[in-house]
Amino acid sequence: MMTRVKAVVSQLVGGQAAAGSSPQLGYSRPVFLQLSPEEREQAADHSRRNIVSPSSESARRRLLLPWDTGYAEVINAGKSVFNEDQAAREIVWVERRNSNSSTAGEVVKGDRSTGKERDGLEFHYWALFDGHAGTAAAVMAARLLHLHISEQLQDIVDILQDGDVPPPICLTSHTKGVTGNGAKCPSHEGDWEPPTDSESRFLLEKEISHEHLIIGAIENAFRQMDQQIEREQKAHGSQGGCCALAVVYLLGKIYIANAGDSRAILIRNGEIIPLSNEFTPESERQRLQYLILAYKTIEEDDLKFPLVYGEGKKARVMATIGVTRGLGDHNLKVHCSNIHIKPFLSCIPEVKVYNVTKYEHGVDDVIVLGTDGLWDVVSNREVADVVTRVLSSCQPDDLNRFTLAAQNLVMRSRGILKGPSWRLSNDRLGSGDDISVFVIPLYGHT
Repeated sequence: MMTRVKAVVSQLVGGQAAAGSSPQLGYSRPVFLQLSPEEREQAADHSRRNIVSPSSESARRRLLLPWDTGYAEVINAGKSVFNEDQAAREIVWVERRNSNSSTAGEVVKGDRSTGKERDGLEFHYWALFDGHAGTAAAVMAARLLHLHISEQLQDIVDILQDGDVPPPICLTSHTKGVTGNGAKCPSHEGDWEPPTDSESRFLLEKEISHEHLIIGAIENAFRQMDQQIEREQKAHGSQGGCCALAVVYLLGKIYIANAGDSRAILIRNGEIIPLSNEFTPESERQRLQYLILAYKTIEEDDLKFPLVYGEGKKARVMATIGVTRGLGDHNLKVHCSNIHIKPFLSCIPEVKVYNVTKYEHGVDDVIVLGTDGLWDVVSNREVADVVTRVLSSCQPDDLNRFTLAAQNLVMRSRGILKGPSWRLSNDRLGSGDDISVFVIPLYGHT
């Protein structure tokens, strides 16, 4: 697996240079868009801000975006040279570690129903990456994160597929080789002796659920991805980072992993169910305060700015960055200081789980993923109203309905150009940021 990850990285490095000195790691738009050179040029026009979606040809779209997933994006209004959002949609086959097959971590094109005939598991994957200070981190994460997830899942495929329970975990430094219930611990050697009352307080036997094993695998994959970005940034002098929102469907459950200020919501029978939380300087003020106390190298005189500077969307960690979780940003320092910001940023996502097998989903039930360019100007309720209106106006068997919903969401948050600015229908300012949206249908696919 690591060979495949390194191979992808080598293809990324050495792309054309962007504005400034940082190299672009193979900058492009999402692969599933399949844009022609002319379409790429039109998508990069900051003045027109054309809304871009996959081909409407059904066979082609279903191959590139299984589950009839809807997607749309638009570039910013001149905020940065490139569109700093990236998106990914993959189906990945995870082979057992002891398998002789060479398909471990294979990316599958289109839905495939051969899982029962093979020795492993398949997961579906959607992700949005909102880059800042360049596109390099977002591009790398879009190309590699699903491979890191696959690598982590390989370690637990046997358990997930066979239903075996992991051995008890002994959280103790004892040498008598016993678990919390007095049984011999398989991870320790030595003669068995029953624990005393005082010893038993320090012994713990715990069975870890499959759900928590998968959450751990996703968290470790984010950490690996962050370390990969750090190595590449050191090697090639690139800068920046990205927020990351990833969705994994595996064994009847959907895992929503969020590190940053993108957002996911579920619309089920008209009800709105939040599936993620945004991580900003204001929402994580307490964690940042604890870190300041632990970060011994920072003196009071070093803190030229408040820990949380500004309010709302303008809040920044030490007047430097507006998010507290994400990937990259290893070289970022507080303005006019030698203080690295990275120790205050976390690459570990919050992972929420939605058990789709517990509910009967209707034809209009969807998960909406969006970067902050969407949520900055529209509420959860407004998004749900747009999606409901579009889907109800289409025939249930119209495979293009979810793409239309995504396009309408982007249009609703971008607005229309009136004079020098983009305006919403109520004349409020529209989003000038990059906007990327997935609309994932649940009916018939889970």
